[in-house]
Amino acid sequence: MKDLARYFYNLLISKGVSENTAEYLNLLIGVFILLVVLFILDFVMTKVIVTVFKNYASKSKNTFDDYLVKNKTFDYLAHIVPLSLTIWIVPLLFHAFPTAEKYLENLFAIMTIVLAIWIIRSILRTFRDFLKSLNSFKDKPIDSYVQVFMIFIWFIGGIMMFSFITGKSIWTFLTALGAMSAVILLIFKDTILGFVASIQVAVNDTVRIGDWITMEKYGADGDVIEINLSSVKVQNFDKTITTIPTYYLTSESFRNWRGMMNSGGRRIKRALLIKTSSISFLSTKDIEELKKIDILKEYLNSIQTEINSYNQERSIDKNILINGRNLTNMGVFRAYLEIYLEKHPHINKEMTIMSRQLEPSAQGTPLEIYAFSNDKVWKNYEKIMADIFDHLLSAIPYFKLEVFELQFNPSLRV
Repeated sequence: MKDLARYFYNLLISKGVSENTAEYLNLLIGVFILLVVLFILDFVMTKVIVTVFKNYASKSKNTFDDYLVKNKTFDYLAHIVPLSLTIWIVPLLFHAFPTAEKYLENLFAIMTIVLAIWIIRSILRTFRDFLKSLNSFKDKPIDSYVQVFMIFIWFIGGIMMFSFITGKSIWTFLTALGAMSAVILLIFKDTILGFVASIQVAVNDTVRIGDWITMEKYGADGDVIEINLSSVKVQNFDKTITTIPTYYLTSESFRNWRGMMNSGGRRIKRALLIKTSSISFLSTKDIEELKKIDILKEYLNSIQTEINSYNQERSIDKNILINGRNLTNMGVFRAYLEIYLEKHPHINKEMTIMSRQLEPSAQGTPLEIYAFSNDKVWKNYEKIMADIFDHLLSAIPYFKLEVFELQFNPSLRV
């Protein structure tokens, strides 16, 4: 390179050009030739390296190399040769211009650091994508860890770049940063909290990607689609996206439905409001009528025999129904409800099946169903629950019960 530069310099001098002008023209010619060579070299290297590895990745059974191609790792690696050549040639071209040479050396040192960061970033993203393709890592907050590594890499790279620009040692910057630690903690408070929260979420297995969570305070009710250093993205069931700061998952309360999804059923917990004035004892005639209901016949025969034995043993006067033990329409309906649920094909028989009477109120006496559907899909679950309550609401009149209804008062009409 020096010989070529000297040749052009002597040629210009022989043409009558002054020494200073010859130096500048020689430099311009050298820079032009260098730029052309670098452009061609960079183009060729990029095409060759990327093409070779793309062909290899397409034939390879391993998916890791596919992610390397996707994240442009080889594109960045192809720039190493042209950049190295430039760093080697610049001192030769600018030997007569020491000030410019110094600035250019710093510039290319910074470019080298940036290129190294890009290569590291592409490799980290490759590991992220590859791990996400594995079943054991699909629900882990890998993005958070990649972001933390990148923050650290940019931090180190930034210190090195400032060191080259200012000519100060790296330790000088680290000492200054130590004195500014309080300010740094304030600036990066959310990042630090997010990083700690990401670790806690992963270690305690609090939330996974794909979990259905509910956080009413922030309007979140849907599936977790992303967990990163600063936020958790939840796709709600109306297809909107809610973003929650990651550290809120450790500092505030939320509901994770994973336990339900992993269990054998989805809970049905809903009450019928029975009009309290419609609850009454059942006469013998009423009981005989109810025996016509197939699933109640066996229960009524058994319980009636038990009650009759109890009353006869104690010579209880049954001319008045309140004396002794008696069946009520509410109690029989409650028994019917449990038998009906136990025979229902979409109710999990291995989980709790119960009907219970809650505290009476001004709106009637609540009769609550507590059971679990064996189908956890939301649409199917709602259909199963609706079918059950359609049936029960239709069955109530057979027990001479009434459902509480709000009466419309015409005087309140606007």
